Amino acid sequence: MRVVLGALFAGSVVVQTVMVPLLAIDLDELAAVYSYLRTPLLFIIVLGMVAGQVVLVCVWRLLTMVQRSTVFSHAAFRYVDVVIGAVLAAAVLLFALAVVLAPGEPVPPGIVLLLCGGVVATVGVGLVVLVLRMLLAQAVARDVEAARMRAELNEVI
Repeated sequence: MRVVLGALFAGSVVVQTVMVPLLAIDLDELAAVYSYLRTPLLFIIVLGMVAGQVVLVCVWRLLTMVQRSTVFSHAAFRYVDVVIGAVLAAAVLLFALAVVLAPGEPVPPGIVLLLCGGVVATVGVGLVVLVLRMLLAQAVARDVEAARMRAELNEVI
């Protein structure tokens, strides 16, 4: 899992440092009518990559907690909350991309509709992570309760 996360993170850094500047050069060659798209597109793409990188780092930290058997603690909530925030930020960025591309004729309306579908799917992913957070909260509460009961049993014995 860490190999995959590392490869994804390295790939996203390569895209940010190599592909985004190349895209910026290509966008310079757009017709003057569409030149207003350059800055918002680049901004949305870079922020989207940052949101993805934040998720990768948080998942890495959660994997570390799993390895150390500390995932059922209140410290894990911080990383899960950041993942939820990053996923919702990605949904907002995807919607912003749809809004930027919607007016005029830079892209067909079907593409804008697909982007809006992507927004719904991304919000769905955020909701799934929220449900998983609730399950983690229940597991932490049960772990705390089990520790309390073990302590009481040790006192009795």
